Amino acid sequence: MSDALDLIRVVLGTACVDDAQARALLEDALRSETDPLIHCAIVFGISEALATQRAADWAGLAFFEKVPQGLVGEIAPMRLENLAGVRLFRMQVLDRAVDFTAPDFLGFLRLKRRLRERPPLRQSICVLPPAALRDYLTNLAAPDLIVAARQGLSQRWPYAVAQIELTGPARWSFALGLLLLLTMALSAPFIAETWLLPVALALLVAPAAIRLAALSTPQRPLPPPQRPPDEELPIYSILIPLHNEAAMVPQLFAAMWALDYPAGRLDIKFVVEASSHATIAVVQARLGDPRVSLVTVPDAAPRTKPKALDYALPLCKGEHVVVYDAEDIPDPDQLWKAALRFREQPDLACQQARLLIDNGHRGWLAALFAAEYAALFSVLLPALARWRLPIPLGGTSNHFRVATLRQIGGWDAFNVTEDADLGMRLARLRLRVETLASNTREHAPLNLRNWRGQRTRWMKGWMQTFIVHNRNPGRLVAEMGWGPTLVFEVLVLGMIVAPLLHCGLTIGLALQLAMGTPLFDGRNWAVFYSGVLVLGYASTFAIITLGLARTRNLRLLGTQLLLPVYWLLITGATLNALRELLQRPFYWFKTPHDPVEGA
Repeated sequence: MSDALDLIRVVLGTACVDDAQARALLEDALRSETDPLIHCAIVFGISEALATQRAADWAGLAFFEKVPQGLVGEIAPMRLENLAGVRLFRMQVLDRAVDFTAPDFLGFLRLKRRLRERPPLRQSICVLPPAALRDYLTNLAAPDLIVAARQGLSQRWPYAVAQIELTGPARWSFALGLLLLLTMALSAPFIAETWLLPVALALLVAPAAIRLAALSTPQRPLPPPQRPPDEELPIYSILIPLHNEAAMVPQLFAAMWALDYPAGRLDIKFVVEASSHATIAVVQARLGDPRVSLVTVPDAAPRTKPKALDYALPLCKGEHVVVYDAEDIPDPDQLWKAALRFREQPDLACQQARLLIDNGHRGWLAALFAAEYAALFSVLLPALARWRLPIPLGGTSNHFRVATLRQIGGWDAFNVTEDADLGMRLARLRLRVETLASNTREHAPLNLRNWRGQRTRWMKGWMQTFIVHNRNPGRLVAEMGWGPTLVFEVLVLGMIVAPLLHCGLTIGLALQLAMGTPLFDGRNWAVFYSGVLVLGYASTFAIITLGLARTRNLRLLGTQLLLPVYWLLITGATLNALRELLQRPFYWFKTPHDPVEGA
């Protein structure tokens, strides 16, 4: 115990006044099952590098801030998923083999005892800050990490992945099939009414039926969860992918520090593209806290968010992992609620937190976007989760078990809506997904250019997801089951087709009126299509109203009268997505973000 107290006092320096204070700090760290070095660094604001240097001096060992240049030798190949736990490697320095290590608190105590017994050992041991050792090993493993990020999913899942299935013929076949389907549905009143009726019903009525069913599904009442003690909460990794978003870094740090989670059990990784020099510089300026690290992703195609996440996944130290976007501000209780639910439900693979748009008051476009999110995350997704049906995940605030995510191969690096795709793959594996009763605040695009670019990417990604999972329909049904497969087809194809059909029907009815032709002249198709339009808008308006009510945002309800205009804009984005699917399928439009008001 004397060595332990002595080490605590050395690490804290003048901040520790006596053995009693050192003992109290040590007991706090042990009670919370946190490494005492990390505990001291966090509580007293000491950088991880300084704490390690003081511990090295106490043990009588050499210390380097970075790995020296010109080392001789090679590090034995490591399993990438074990990379985050490596604390020692051996290299040749001049005429001797040297162990470079970043010990924890107990490691320093053991080294001190061994050096008393064998003093010459200090000539072959060099201490590094944990971040320096981690960065060195990550740089050495970068070629393997980038290969795994690009190809890991296709190796573990050699079908239904965009890299393999999204061939030119597949994309062109989808585009031609989609145009043929639209033509058939819109021309049904004039040709082959009988056999085209099921097509029109499936494309137009089924999505509305799902919305109406979601309306009638009550929220599941759960007793308010009780926060577990710190020592019962696992290490939680947080991945924050960034690309040219230096302005968002201060807000992100504030949001992370506001989380109600034991500080010593946070593993926060800013995952930044190597080409984002300004963002890297801003993150580096804030490093030093042992909770935070920077993962620099080498510049390599495809330049997508899922590739960056796949690159960082092997470096995660946590039992669970969550993804946050640049503008996200999660509720402080989100991590412990998710960890508690994972503990209570061992078969639960993923939890989707609610995304809440907080700038819906900033114009009609933001109001429509906010209502769309309210309907999706507060009504539709909770209903799908309760029915145990496929859930198109949102691109942020999804919580996973790290082991499960690694086992299934992570994200599809070539899919530009990796979230929706991952939701479908979880459904194919019959892994359970729930929605989490905790919010993450985001903000909507405020101008049409950014909105159009983002929506084009979403629509293109849903097209990718539909194509790759339908390349072998028999296998899809065998894995997912008939009911979930039908819901997948209706949901994903409906998101693609519905705006186009509603726009076509609206234009057709408008032309009919302009030409003076009676809408209701006894022909059932005119009545049917008019009814479909009413059903589509009415079901959407109803689910939006319920979503706004659940998010306490009914002041945006009046703006929803502009839904026909919004769907017209979505139609334009869908057509643009179809063009991009054919010409540049893996292009990723990066939505610009600004700090959230009041953050």
